[in-house]
Amino acid sequence: MRGAALPPRDIFGAPAAEQMEHPLPGGPGEACTAQMGVAGPWHERLPHFRPDVVPSHGEEIQAEFFLPRQEARQAIAAMRRHGERLAPVLLVSEVRTVAADDLWLSPSQGEPYFGLHFTFRRDWEGIRAVLPAMEADLAALGAVPHWGKVTTMAPAQIAARMPRMAEFRALVAAQDPAGKFRNRYIDRMVFGRD
Repeated sequence: MRGAALPPRDIFGAPAAEQMEHPLPGGPGEACTAQMGVAGPWHERLPHFRPDVVPSHGEEIQAEFFLPRQEARQAIAAMRRHGERLAPVLLVSEVRTVAADDLWLSPSQGEPYFGLHFTFRRDWEGIRAVLPAMEADLAALGAVPHWGKVTTMAPAQIAARMPRMAEFRALVAAQDPAGKFRNRYIDRMVFGRD
């Protein structure tokens, strides 16, 4: 980082950390990758956690949604309106940007996207009480959920935002006609079968 400026001590009223911080309250900062402006290779800075430690408590439920980048401001404003209902179940939230790509089931097909990540306490009833309303606000902005995290969005709603879903289904049917590499989740979310 030769010649790089030091990070600011305050961003929008949030002070810079003065010690290593774990994203989850009470977690050990030592479990995280280097912080505090310490330079290093990207592959040691991109993850939150060091590869030689247990990354998190393991009792969380996660959700993540991707939206066109130009909708970031409205998405954050929408989530602030859910703040009081989110607070009891939310452990940590992150925002990130994703470059455009051409992957068939990627939410960032052809344009850069903005991601909102949520790590919740293991309280499915509490999450289910707030998630559908959050998803409705985000869906109005073009959001699609992360394939590996929880969502209550209808499979047809998700498929409608995946322009190459039909091609993917055809490829899967051709390569795995007996469905040996499918499970109930894939059958429901990709093929629309309950």
